[in-house]
Amino acid sequence: MGDAAASSPNVPDSSKDSAGPDGVPDEFFRTSRPDIVGPDVPDAPFPIKLSGPVQHGFGRGSKDLGCPTANLPDDSLPPMIDAGTGVYYGYAQVTPSDGSSSSLSDQDVCVLPMVMSFGWNPFYNNERKTAEIHIMHEFKTDFYGYDMKAIVLGYIRQELRYTSREALIEDIEFDKRVALKSMARPGYEKYMTDPFFTV
Repeated sequence: MGDAAASSPNVPDSSKDSAGPDGVPDEFFRTSRPDIVGPDVPDAPFPIKLSGPVQHGFGRGSKDLGCPTANLPDDSLPPMIDAGTGVYYGYAQVTPSDGSSSSLSDQDVCVLPMVMSFGWNPFYNNERKTAEIHIMHEFKTDFYGYDMKAIVLGYIRQELRYTSREALIEDIEFDKRVALKSMARPGYEKYMTDPFFTV
């Protein structure tokens, strides 16, 4: 989802040597991506915990990519700085603010798997770093202003500069499959009941 990704030395680069000139994904990247990434249990710098009210983003995830995202405010992002830009996986939970009414169902407020793009998203020429979280669940209603907590558990790949929307969508769908398979391990599943979440 982004370009020239400066990955942290602490984060294993699962897509090293996978991009061609200018960070554009090449055919080797298309055919060599692993479908499970990371060790059997999260290691440093993970887990990384983020929280904040859901912000209005750019409105393009659902419209352009079929992948609606929830954005966290800038002041919630410092814990990600050491991890560097890229695509990550983990769990997230959306809950109404204390004392407020909610249109979310019981399923909506569960702890759910997510993928997150953290960085510049050069396909859209972002002017600042953002954390765009896609929760892998079909919500029936928007939840802007609701509280969101996320635990980032692993790194999928660097940001890449895509030349077409279709290629970006294809890799997003693969990212989601990688996230689900990577978290289907006991060392990751246990975070669904982490005390950080409201469970």
